[in-house]
Amino acid sequence: MTSPADPTVRGREPAAVPDVAAEASPADRRARVTINVSGMTCAACQARVQKALSGAPGVLDASVNLMTAEAAISYDPAVAAPEALIERVRSTGYGAALSEPGADALEQQDAARAKEFRELRARALVALAAGAVAMIASMPLMAAHAHHGLGAPTDPFMSWSMRVLDPVLERALPWLYAIPEQVLSYGLLALTTAVMAWAGRHFYTRAWAAFRHHSADMNTLVAVGTGAAYLLSLAATVAPGFFVARGVPPDVYYEAVVLIIALILVGNTMEARAKRQTSVALRKLMQLQPRTARVVRGRAEVDVPVEDVREGDVVVVRPGERLPVDGEIVSGASAVDESMLTGEPLPVEKRAGDRVIGATVNGTGSFRFRATGVGADTVLAHVVKLMREAQGSRAPIQKLADRISGIFVPVVLSISIATFVVWFVAADAAPAVRALVAAVAVLVIACPCAMGLAVPTAVMVATGKGAELGVLLKGGEALERAHTVDTVVLDKTGTLTQGKPAVTEVRLAPGAPVGEDALVGLVAAVERASEHPLAAAIAAHAAARGAAVPAVEAFESVTGRGARGLAGGRRVVVGNAALLETEGVSTAPLEAEAGALAAEGRTAVFAAVDGRLAGLLAVADELRPTSREAVARLRRMGLEVVMLTGDVRRSAEAVARAAGVERVVAGVLPEGKVAEVERLQAEGRVVAMVGDGINDAPALARAEIGIAMGSGTDVALEAADVTLMRPDLRAVADAIALSRRTMRTMRQNLFWAFAYNVVGIPVAAGVLFPAFGLMLSPVLASAAMAFSSVSVVTNSLRLRRFRGA
Repeated sequence: MTSPADPTVRGREPAAVPDVAAEASPADRRARVTINVSGMTCAACQARVQKALSGAPGVLDASVNLMTAEAAISYDPAVAAPEALIERVRSTGYGAALSEPGADALEQQDAARAKEFRELRARALVALAAGAVAMIASMPLMAAHAHHGLGAPTDPFMSWSMRVLDPVLERALPWLYAIPEQVLSYGLLALTTAVMAWAGRHFYTRAWAAFRHHSADMNTLVAVGTGAAYLLSLAATVAPGFFVARGVPPDVYYEAVVLIIALILVGNTMEARAKRQTSVALRKLMQLQPRTARVVRGRAEVDVPVEDVREGDVVVVRPGERLPVDGEIVSGASAVDESMLTGEPLPVEKRAGDRVIGATVNGTGSFRFRATGVGADTVLAHVVKLMREAQGSRAPIQKLADRISGIFVPVVLSISIATFVVWFVAADAAPAVRALVAAVAVLVIACPCAMGLAVPTAVMVATGKGAELGVLLKGGEALERAHTVDTVVLDKTGTLTQGKPAVTEVRLAPGAPVGEDALVGLVAAVERASEHPLAAAIAAHAAARGAAVPAVEAFESVTGRGARGLAGGRRVVVGNAALLETEGVSTAPLEAEAGALAAEGRTAVFAAVDGRLAGLLAVADELRPTSREAVARLRRMGLEVVMLTGDVRRSAEAVARAAGVERVVAGVLPEGKVAEVERLQAEGRVVAMVGDGINDAPALARAEIGIAMGSGTDVALEAADVTLMRPDLRAVADAIALSRRTMRTMRQNLFWAFAYNVVGIPVAAGVLFPAFGLMLSPVLASAAMAFSSVSVVTNSLRLRRFRGA
């Protein structure tokens, strides 16, 4: 039998790296660290950092995530150290720093993203304004070249712009056309240089860093493309006669350079904004925790920062307040809204002795509770940790994009050079200029970013949406595997049923010596002294009815049959029919009812008072109210549902009928559940096992997907790929439906990312020109490039509208 915590089960990768600065495990000489990486802009950047870390001495495993801008590393502390790993990242040209633990890491990341967005937006707005000025200032130059018989601009976009805008501008701004050409050219040179040095500076510095480290990325493509156009324009500005003497118009492409930078910055700004939206669910969770708590210090109630609350402190909660930490109620009662963590819409009644969860909302009552989970030990902190690990994980489908990204930029550079050569040889007019325009278009239209974002954006949004629905997904691999599931195996006790026996019915015998309330009180009195599993259920039912429970004398337990004793001065016998028969009491008047109850999966407990049959109590582990609906949803999704239980077949089939389950495997001990899962897998089934995460842990680990039913307080089950924050089987259908929707989104993203480049690069190279006379302007190419990344992120954001199965 496999260990539930074994990460190699079903070929899983090791569990995601905890979000801590460094966490050593001497047992296996493995330590873990999370590093924030700044400056990554595309899949090629990610691949470069990944390659550098994977090749570092002592590194056992490294995973770099473009979306979260983090590197999660497992290493041998005897060989490597966090400082050395940080330097390794910096040596590739990117910034690196240790990630802060817990909430600090999220706040740190969010602040960095907000700052990045503001800076990109400012640069984009300035570049757009400069682009508009450059476009207008270029019109007199292009018109002058055409007037002097030097031809129209070779850039298709600018040629079209001149035909449309030149007549309008000449009438609206006649003074502009009076400015000497050289003055305009040098003015545009100064404007473009300023834009490149400020708004586009990071493209060139990062491209140079990549070059120094014998690599190339998106910044390389932008830098080479705009740099080539800038140098050609500079030559035309400084030595226009050289071009004119050879019959070539001394066109300048300053406006194209500025607009390319502007449009790419606009795309980056939109992308940065969309990236922030992918982690909205996580930020909302973090914002749930109050900043302060009211604790009892001596005889006074004092407000303290939530970080100062210690385990054992007594915390006071007033109506409408959020609970600051986890704990156990010591006095008072109220209804608590736990929907933000569990997805359960109805408030839960809480009284002394009940567990409460931090960040949930108190209702109209007030109470005091003793803190049992503070800081990183709260349920909220653990949920956030699991979500961060999931969002930083990689789905197997990402490997294809990673392989392509590794060679993408060198291939594009080669295509660009080939394009230049072909156009230089084949063009009949201004071959060098036409060749350069086509080559630049190839460089700026190519987009490795979309490929790098296709999968991780979908994983981030899906895990966030899952958390909103009360479903915690362990990561990208679990998301991807879940969509292949065709069989769902449900444990009965605690999964389909409540897991708590309860009295469902009380039936009096004909001519009973006592009434219902009296009967329940007498039976509860005897059972209260018993250790039978049904005793608590009967006692709870008596308390709920308000039945009087007298003291018991002369109590005697009869193993395997029941118990007897004197309660309230009356002799009471409680148990099965065999026990009552030994007391000379016939159960025949109620045998038919007892048989019918057994057929429904309920247990009949007979009771006799003063030697006469008084009645029976029906005890059952009730089906969860949502189980039948959940099973129906799963079957509508085309899934086969199997119930697995240790109960006898008659009882199991009764529960299965009530739940709508057709296939039942009964009489299975906990250790035999793994074998049953394996048997289904041998039939070619892809199995999701749903259980309570404790007795079912081996089976959860053996199934392709293990789904643990949580209670909102137990969410760290290592054997499970998915944890349900509330005991509601409808969330199983939600998890599988979300996985299917996410995989569809991932495939759409990857298809668009690949198709865009497969179609866009040849069009930019000019393959349509011989047949249709169509050329793609570098300006339009840059706009298309910016749109491709934004479209992928936007498509992933549609997962936020998922409403469940």
